Amino acid sequence: MAVNKDEILKIYEQLPETAQQSAYDYLQYLSTKHTQLNWDKIANLAPDEVPLSEEEQRQLNSDSGFLSWEEAMNELDLPTDTKP
Repeated sequence: MAVNKDEILKIYEQLPETAQQSAYDYLQYLSTKHTQLNWDKIANLAPDEVPLSEEEQRQLNSDSGFLSWEEAMNELDLPTDTKP
C-alpha cells in the first residue's frame, strides 16, 4: 500500500508538539526495524539527544531490579499465558 508522503506530513503537523516526538521516535523505529542489529552495533550507536524524563531517571537509579512480564502480571493478579 503506497502512502502519500504529504499526507503523513499533514498528520504529523496536526499532532500536538508533545506527540510529535513520539511520532518521530516511532518512525525511526520503523525505519530500523528491518535492519539486523546486534548488541555490539547497538552499543556503538550514538546516544539520542532526548534527556531521560524524571520517571525514566528514577527507574534507572532504582534498586528494585528487573521484573519479568510474568512476575509483574502475577504481582498485579492479572492473567498471563502461563497462569492457568
